[in-house]
Amino acid sequence: MTDDRQWANRAVALIEADQRRSADTHLLRLETGFAGVDIYLKDESTHPTGSLKHRLARSLFLYALVNRKIREGVPVVEASSGSTAVSEAYFARMIGVPFYAVVPEATSAEKIAAIGHYGGRCHFVAPGVSLYEAAARLAQELGGHYIDQFTHAERATDWRGNNNIAESIFDQLAREEHPVPRWIVMSAGTGGTTATIGRYIRYKRLETRLLGVDPEFSAFFESYRTGSRAVTCERPSRIEGIGRPRVEPSFIPEIIDEMVRVPDEAALGAMRALSAHLGRGVGGSTGSNFAALCWKAAAMIRRGERGSLVSLICDPGERYSRTYYAEDWLAACGLDCRKAEDEVAAFLATGRFAREFEAAASPAA
Repeated sequence: MTDDRQWANRAVALIEADQRRSADTHLLRLETGFAGVDIYLKDESTHPTGSLKHRLARSLFLYALVNRKIREGVPVVEASSGSTAVSEAYFARMIGVPFYAVVPEATSAEKIAAIGHYGGRCHFVAPGVSLYEAAARLAQELGGHYIDQFTHAERATDWRGNNNIAESIFDQLAREEHPVPRWIVMSAGTGGTTATIGRYIRYKRLETRLLGVDPEFSAFFESYRTGSRAVTCERPSRIEGIGRPRVEPSFIPEIIDEMVRVPDEAALGAMRALSAHLGRGVGGSTGSNFAALCWKAAAMIRRGERGSLVSLICDPGERYSRTYYAEDWLAACGLDCRKAEDEVAAFLATGRFAREFEAAASPAA
């Protein structure tokens, strides 16, 4: 066996051993002021690197290793708004390869510090400069591998099972009153998680429907609504981790039953209300998910329907202490999320939600 093969075998074994040491993340059932509709949140912030992207990073590294793209000493480069880079830096350090993150200048300081904590180096990109092109160029200059989450996310994870997030959700719901949820609510960054969940639902022939969520500044919703993959969005998303300026290769609209666009004020208001309800902070992408879940759950309640809905806690609020939880940052962005925060708090108490969102349904739904 060649040294290269032996090194790759050791790298795969290290990553798989780390997965075995990690217990599955919790599925939390929210206490609310209404009955008949149960709400669950899968807490992905408890991964070793603190976010949903830990699963993706593990899958991307294994995918690159078995395809012989990552070798001993080869630098790994990623384009990321932060959380994926944090998780990839963790796995790069684990197997002993250099890691470089190409990130927007506006990425939170807490995420930058976390990337550095795991030995990663950050290459900052100004607004208007393509992250993708910068990452590909840096990888070429370094003689490294651009791991490219936006292309490979939907194919790196085994959507049929093998402890993916969808399988975990349904296993944990098995003994609940409503074990097959009416809706799973998930926002799109790369599109990999929505692809995994949507495919798993169809593979297992479940009645659950997938509600896709997009932030205010992103190309995904408009692409879903129009059917065009050529849609772009000039303004960058203010909700880190989700929303993209283009329709990423890993975004698979056909497996999403309905999609909703959540304004940033509503997302951050929901983030704050949910954080108060839980007694601990969550991030902005979690707020986007939760605002959409409140909207969908309130519609079920109005129709007298029973069942359950599931969404995710994507990462902790501590990563955004200087942005989403800072009044001066909100004011500088012209964001006032107090009304939305009150609306979500009212929903948790009464089941009524006083807001409508722009939505589009799949013709095949």
